[in-house]
Amino acid sequence: MHIPDGFLNAKTAVASAVLSAVGVGMALRQARKTLPARRVPMLGLAAAFVFAAQMLNFPVAGGTSGHFIGATLVAVLLGPSAAAIALTAVLVVQCFLFNDGGLTALGANIFNMAIVATLVGYGVYRLVRRFVPGQRGLILAAAFAGWCSTVVAAISCAGQLAISGTVAWSVSFPAMAGVHMLIGIGEGLITALVILAIARLRPDLLDDETLAAGTPVTAFVGFGLVAALGLALFVSPFACKWPDGLEKIAATLGFEHHAIEKPLLSAPIPDYALPGIHSAVVATALAGVIGTVIVFALSWVLAQVLIPQPTAGSR
Repeated sequence: MHIPDGFLNAKTAVASAVLSAVGVGMALRQARKTLPARRVPMLGLAAAFVFAAQMLNFPVAGGTSGHFIGATLVAVLLGPSAAAIALTAVLVVQCFLFNDGGLTALGANIFNMAIVATLVGYGVYRLVRRFVPGQRGLILAAAFAGWCSTVVAAISCAGQLAISGTVAWSVSFPAMAGVHMLIGIGEGLITALVILAIARLRPDLLDDETLAAGTPVTAFVGFGLVAALGLALFVSPFACKWPDGLEKIAATLGFEHHAIEKPLLSAPIPDYALPGIHSAVVATALAGVIGTVIVFALSWVLAQVLIPQPTAGSR
C-alpha cells in the first residue's frame, strides 16, 4: 500500500510526516533503553528480510496482488520500537532507491506501515498471548496480529486519501479494508510460518531472558541474511505482476490520475530494475540483492550508532 506522489494533499502529507517523525523518534528513544545489545544484529537481519519479502507480491483475487508488510513479525522478535525502526529503514530505501512510494507520501507510508501496523500488530499479539498460552497460542497470536496490522494500516491509508479529498471515505474505507482483509491472510500466514520456524530452530530468540543471558546470534544472522538474499535473487523476479491493493483500487475507483507521472525523486534503480541490464529477470534479481544489502547495512549501522553497547566489564 505504498502511496505515490499526488494521492495526498499538502496538509495531509505534512501532518503524516510530523506524526511519523514523532513516532520514529520515540521508537529510537525507547530502543536505546530496551533493546539488548545482542539483538542489534537481529535488527539489520529483520529489516533485510522484510525488504526481500516485500518484493514477493502474491496473487489475491480479481487481478489484485498483495505483499508482506512484516511489522508484526519484527515486533514479535524484537519489540515494537525496533520494528518501527526496521520498517522505517525499509521504506526509506524503497523510496529513495527504487521510487517505491512517493517522496511527499513517505511520512504517510511510514505512519501506516512502520507505526500503525507495528502498534496494532504487537498489541493484538500480546493480547491473544494472554488468553492462549503455549506454542499454539504463539502461532495463533502471530497470525491474527499480522492480519489485523494489515487491515488497520489499510484503513489508515483510506483515511489519508479521504482527508486529502482524493476519494470519499464512504468509498475508500470499504474498498481498502475489503481487499486488505484478503491480503492480510497472506500476511498472517507468512508471519506465523516464520515464527514457527524460529520457534523450532532457535526458540531462544523468542525468549528475552535467554538471549540476554549471552546466547550468540551471529551465526543465525549470517544464515538469515543468506536466506533473505536468496529470496531477493531467486524468487523476487517471479513475483506476481498484478497491481497491489491500492493500485487496483485507484484504477477501479478512478483516482489513479492523481498520481504524478514523473516522480519528484529520480531514483537510481526505478521500479526494482537495475538499469543497463537487458534481462528483466536479472535486473530485478540484482536490484533485490542491492536493496537487501543496503537495508541490512543501514539498519545495523543505525542500531550500532543509536543504541548504546555494553562495556567490557558489563558483558
